[in-house]
Amino acid sequence: MFDHGKMVQDHLRPQPDRLLMAKLDGIIWRHARWHEPAQEETDAAVAELRELVADRPDLLAEAAGVLLGFHEGGLDEPRAKAAASFCVAAGADVGQVAWWTEEGRRRASEARLPPFSRPGRAPSRRTY
Repeated sequence: MFDHGKMVQDHLRPQPDRLLMAKLDGIIWRHARWHEPAQEETDAAVAELRELVADRPDLLAEAAGVLLGFHEGGLDEPRAKAAASFCVAAGADVGQVAWWTEEGRRRASEARLPPFSRPGRAPSRRTY
């Protein structure tokens, strides 16, 4: 899932964390399905997530929360819930998930805005 708002916000994040989040996103969406995952599916996803970011429960919490908030009420909500459940099962810091869920909602509301409607995002006006 490419989230331009997330990339803009993350420009100050260290490069290794940004790369980990990109890999994390790929693993999560590859394993997520539209239905409640079977135990084997969950085990496979959790093993892969732990291999990548076992020592970073903060990144797992961010991924889970943003998924839940961004896709809340949308067509992808069931799949996002399955994906978030993988993060929680892999050891996400559940204390941070709620905060990241709010951040996901904020990003979703910004994504629905028309182009150039945010302050500072208007195209530059050239005078010739």
